[in-house]
Amino acid sequence: MQQLDAVALASVSPRRRELLASLGLRVEIIASAYIEQALAGVSPAELALTHARGKAAGAAPSDRLIVAADTVVDCDGIALGKPADRAEARAMIGQLSGREHLVHTAFALRSDRLGRTISHLETTRVRFAALDSATMDAYADSGDGADKAGAYGIQGFAATLVERIDGDYFTVVGFPLAAFARVLPQLGYRLLPQARYAEMSV
Repeated sequence: MQQLDAVALASVSPRRRELLASLGLRVEIIASAYIEQALAGVSPAELALTHARGKAAGAAPSDRLIVAADTVVDCDGIALGKPADRAEARAMIGQLSGREHLVHTAFALRSDRLGRTISHLETTRVRFAALDSATMDAYADSGDGADKAGAYGIQGFAATLVERIDGDYFTVVGFPLAAFARVLPQLGYRLLPQARYAEMSV
């Protein structure tokens, strides 16, 4: 079993880069030729898996483990992606207000050394508080959710909109770290914490 110390991330998401780096990994950003498209007749969960697998398959070859991921907000079986503009962001927040929805994050891991790709899906249930119009308008105006599925990011101001979650918090942020660590052995890797005590002064 080989200790994982670096990955190639097929994503420009700063949140995913930060999450992987928080595990002590060196993160190289690589491009993927995959283009996300809406897929008719596909559930939100399957859509997340399809996009994650596509991003991994479309990435350039690498000696490092290639990591790709996709997050989809699922409201009554309808996938809510990134809003096109302020009006769509406001509509999405209004749709989520006072009710539960699901957040699916899928990731795909591609090992060119082994010639294998594995994928995994995690789902977390999220409940928004009942929001008044002023709050929804202000959040949409802020632009905080402009680049995020469902028009919100739980790690930012939108944390104040959430009443509770059932499941893994990092799935909602955009990358389920615990699930990632659990599936790594399937590709011959393990994840261990980096030694810190030697760096501490006495």
